[in-house]
Amino acid sequence: MSNIGIEKVNGHIIIMEVDILDLIEEDYDGTQEELTAQKVLQTVEQAWLNEKFSPEILPHISDHVDCLLEQIKEMEGNLAKLPKSDPKVDLHKLELERIRFVITSYLRTRLKKIECFCISILEEEENRNSESAYLSPEELKFAQEFAQNADNHFDTVLRHMPQLYNKLDRNTKVIEPNINSFVFLKCNTHIDSVVIKNTLESREEEIVLENGSQHLMPYSSVSEFVKKGSVQLI
Repeated sequence: MSNIGIEKVNGHIIIMEVDILDLIEEDYDGTQEELTAQKVLQTVEQAWLNEKFSPEILPHISDHVDCLLEQIKEMEGNLAKLPKSDPKVDLHKLELERIRFVITSYLRTRLKKIECFCISILEEEENRNSESAYLSPEELKFAQEFAQNADNHFDTVLRHMPQLYNKLDRNTKVIEPNINSFVFLKCNTHIDSVVIKNTLESREEEIVLENGSQHLMPYSSVSEFVKKGSVQLI
């Protein structure tokens, strides 16, 4: 039975129909990275947990989400060919529902952050190019439309307020994530230096994080390591 293979060529993810044995036996050169559907699922699950527990919005993985959606479509087609009495059908349906839940929760979490921190996210996004963008094209369009609708709403309401109160400056409208909030994390690799800022005592402490160790610390100290995949929020 064939499975979905995901091939990354020059930074672009391509879905192709392959036999599962080919994924194990075939060798690839340095310009191609073969990713199984299970690996893509693992990446999405890790991104989902990071997105849930991080105070700020993280770089999108829309390519991986699209690959999983294609995998779901393929699995549904295979399930339709199986007899309904086959005990594997119910197990596969449960797995499909689990994958759908992860994808849905991931996307909803990002949309909530966009709605809450819309202006600050858009301001930061303006300083990034297309390759380093945190928002997918669809999310960027949603954020821009949400910000415009919010401005129109405030303009309508404030028009009926006394002149002293009918204007809002940027600091009044902008809500920024609290990047100093504490998070639980697990190290995926050895990290030689992590700087933890003690805002109460106005001093810094440098520590080493061992591979596999778990910690509770300010998100601001490990935000870059989260984005690189060196640590996993839990």
